[in-house]
Amino acid sequence: DRKVILTDEGQRLLPHAQRILQAVQEAELEMKELKELTQGSVRVGIPGMLGSYYFPPILMAFRHKYPDLTLTVFEGGTWQLQQMLEQGELDLTVIVRDFVPPNLEAQTLLHEEMRVIVPYDHAFASQASVSLPDFFGEELVMFRPGYFHRKIIDRLAEQAGVTPKIGFETNLLPLIKSIIKQGFGISTLLTMVVKEDAELIDLPFEQPLWLDLCIAWRRDSYLSRANRAFLDFVLAE
Repeated sequence: DRKVILTDEGQRLLPHAQRILQAVQEAELEMKELKELTQGSVRVGIPGMLGSYYFPPILMAFRHKYPDLTLTVFEGGTWQLQQMLEQGELDLTVIVRDFVPPNLEAQTLLHEEMRVIVPYDHAFASQASVSLPDFFGEELVMFRPGYFHRKIIDRLAEQAGVTPKIGFETNLLPLIKSIIKQGFGISTLLTMVVKEDAELIDLPFEQPLWLDLCIAWRRDSYLSRANRAFLDFVLAE
């Protein structure tokens, strides 16, 4: 029942040991993959907003083309997914171009606009655009910290020197949309989330807010044939 902790030397050795073990696993995988691409696995991280509205048909099409490969999808905030990627728990993940660290490589998948989302009877509904001061003057419905949606808004609020009035925090998109429809707050979401929802209005910010969404992998790691096949397929789609 005594607590066991690493010594100072152990703390220094640990990341080296993790990288060594990961390199051994990657070497074994690369040797196995000298055969045909008839087996293998892909572990990909996808933020909830994209997982719900953009990726399902792509994932199904990939599965149809490569039925022998195992595809495992992890949903989470971009910060959590990035950490999982860096620690070797994921092979690929989707993050925002603005937040790609130097130890990752990335290729752009989407150029998408973040829009202000309001119900039809909201005062903003008849406007051509919404300014940041007006947006931050409203009660907001936001994703929880760690999601790119929230990171972008927190950064804009900091630049504007304001504290957002966040009335609801949830990662559930149907709940976010329901809260907005009932008039308990507004939000900002990617265009794809609301383009077919007749009960919501989406408006640009006064200075349009565009995001480059990328698929990323570890710069110094071996990208397996299965993962390369997935990457090439997603980029082609």
